[in-house]
Amino acid sequence: MYSSKKLKIGLIGGGPGSFIGAIHLNGALMDGMFELVAGAFSSNPEKSKQRGEEFMLDPSRVYATYDEMFAKELELPESERIDVVAIVTPNNVHFDPTAKALQHGFHVALDKPLTLNYEEAVALYPIVQQSDKRFLLTHTYAGYPMIKQAKQMIAEGKIGKIRKVYVEYPQGWLWKLLESEGNKQAAWRTDPKINGLAGCMGDIGTHAFHLAEYVSGEKVAEICAALYIKVEGRPIDDDGVVLLRFENGASGVLMASQTDTGVENNLKIRVYGEKGGLEWQQELNNSLLVRWPDAPDQIYRAGTGYLGSNANENTRTPAGHPEGYVEAFANLYRNFARCIYADRAGETPKPEWEDYPGIEDGIRGMAFIDHVLKSNESNLKWTPFIVQK
Repeated sequence: MYSSKKLKIGLIGGGPGSFIGAIHLNGALMDGMFELVAGAFSSNPEKSKQRGEEFMLDPSRVYATYDEMFAKELELPESERIDVVAIVTPNNVHFDPTAKALQHGFHVALDKPLTLNYEEAVALYPIVQQSDKRFLLTHTYAGYPMIKQAKQMIAEGKIGKIRKVYVEYPQGWLWKLLESEGNKQAAWRTDPKINGLAGCMGDIGTHAFHLAEYVSGEKVAEICAALYIKVEGRPIDDDGVVLLRFENGASGVLMASQTDTGVENNLKIRVYGEKGGLEWQQELNNSLLVRWPDAPDQIYRAGTGYLGSNANENTRTPAGHPEGYVEAFANLYRNFARCIYADRAGETPKPEWEDYPGIEDGIRGMAFIDHVLKSNESNLKWTPFIVQK
């Protein structure tokens, strides 16, 4: 299936000081299927040039804008031009480069969320659907082996019909007004013009929402949301809770906060069915806790022989050798590349390879944000708690 030609990446964003740009590249390059050959790394041409020098790229392929990159790359012979555009910009620069990249005939890997708002997502959806190119949305946690294991066990009916889903994403890094202290990440992630109208719920709540649907295999049908601003002076939410009702009748609770002081990044999910339950957390990501009503709890571990095909396909090291966040990104990029290679060879990709987030996940994530904002504004569900004496 594989050709001798690596897939060439053109990166948009990821300039000096970028956190997520480096993570994307480390993940993409891990398996030797991709190589970085071009980029428009910053809206500042000098910073883009600087980043190109740091990556030791041909100066002629370091561009001032992504429009210039698309135009100049298409002038090159097909064997030399970029194959994939990886977009690692703030949310307000997701729609335009994604749409143009696909329309120019490039595959796209996009950092989540899909777009700045739901309206852009609705406009982007048909562009992705009508393209013959592959589209990856990097909901990172879908790349963890034990998340794959949980999803497969549920799909195979091991814990029965799903009754309850708890998912929480606590962080504490925005415990104070960091955006007023020159913190670049805090500044754009709390700016509604750049990040979107949902802060915490748009940034990490979408990860929790995606994981709830991805692992359980069930779709959310109704929500009831409450958003909060815990740090005075912040213009958008930094904390929130959402009640969930799923199409199959299951209920759920989603909690997300970036002001849980002292917490690092411990995304957790618990799914309970008629026969058993599953629990996973990001800070102990190589373990999956399985609970039964009439037997002792079990702990499934990554890298072991008793796991399913999905987990094994996305496990890189023997049991007891930690792997985590970057490897989860790498799993998404590797599956993405395998599908591109299969398409080129006229072959059908393995189902395990096609198990990466795409446009359907993206538009549901943006719809989630839109409905959370509307639910929070309506305030219809809240009943005053009054004790009469």
